[in-house]
Amino acid sequence: MIDFYFAPTPNGWKVAIMLEECGVDYSVHLMDLPGGDQFAPEFLAINPNAKIPAIVDHGAGGLTVFESGAILRHLHLKTGRFGGAASLPAKELDEWLFWQAANLGPMAGQVSHFVNYAPQHMEYAQNRYRGEYERCIKVLESRLSDQPYILGDYSIADMMTFPWVFIARNLGVDLATFPAVARWRSTIKSRPAVRRAIDLHKDAQFTKTANAHNAPGLFNQTAEHMGA
Repeated sequence: MIDFYFAPTPNGWKVAIMLEECGVDYSVHLMDLPGGDQFAPEFLAINPNAKIPAIVDHGAGGLTVFESGAILRHLHLKTGRFGGAASLPAKELDEWLFWQAANLGPMAGQVSHFVNYAPQHMEYAQNRYRGEYERCIKVLESRLSDQPYILGDYSIADMMTFPWVFIARNLGVDLATFPAVARWRSTIKSRPAVRRAIDLHKDAQFTKTANAHNAPGLFNQTAEHMGA
């Protein structure tokens, strides 16, 4: 059994997809992020960074794992599934997981913040981060130009990357100019496990309801939010 600390966001979907694809037995702990659940001492004991997703793997002796890439890597090693084409060097899996965590994810997150949650329109910020997001999409376009998935076969690299591409339209980016990415997005979106993951607690999504004014603990965090 895995305890899965989750909110219906792109980062939460990454791990939800893997759990659904593998059919792993898991229990969802829905986190109220605008309400500050992530700062509870019992959650900080699992993830000292106060972010979702995080898991507790009771089948591994109560092992705690935080950061989506680390969780996906743990579940890949646990199940032996979704590591990409066997013919590829093993280092490519780590390269693309780190690429998403260091590039596509943060840039998309900043676009989302300034488009969906910032208290006022900031054209420079939106243009800067949307430009970086589109640059990352172009990197992905090149990678997918001659193969169906990031690592040849469907893998945790695709699960890690898909959620922040899934919401491209909401970030003001048209994938029509990135046909390989658009094809890849459509293919992954059609998978039943992916649909179940992105529908998980869909009614709890807070896009357009939470913002920097009414949820300062979510969007304007400081060291003080982390406690003494």
